[in-house]
Amino acid sequence: MRILCIDYGDARIGVAVSDPLGLTAQMLETIKWKNDVNKPVQRIREIFEGYDCEAIVVGIPRNMDGTVGPREIKTREFIKILERELPGARIVPWDERLTTVMAQRAMHDMGIVAKKQKGRIDQMAAALILQGYLDSLKRYPC
Repeated sequence: MRILCIDYGDARIGVAVSDPLGLTAQMLETIKWKNDVNKPVQRIREIFEGYDCEAIVVGIPRNMDGTVGPREIKTREFIKILERELPGARIVPWDERLTTVMAQRAMHDMGIVAKKQKGRIDQMAAALILQGYLDSLKRYPC
């Protein structure tokens, strides 16, 4: 079964999904939204069910010094909404420090202009978060 990953943001949510074997993360899409949380929740539900996912990994933007900041608080509030709206779905918070920076660098290295590809950066960040999670499962099997 697959694992879904989201990189939550106030205007865009990057989405990635694992391959069926849970080995690699693949960029999927960017959900653009503003003010109406029902839109991204509904789309996440569609993707989760459509790909027959077993879990949702959500990137947690902890401050570099390990403290909790406003972005983490907003993300954890979104996780509570997902838990309420997707009962039974296993939701896994995952440290995402520096993934957006890594995504920007990777796109730059590929010759992609970041300003023109903001949505792709969100997708790539979600894929990097998910790949980190998948790799941790290989090192520390449950």
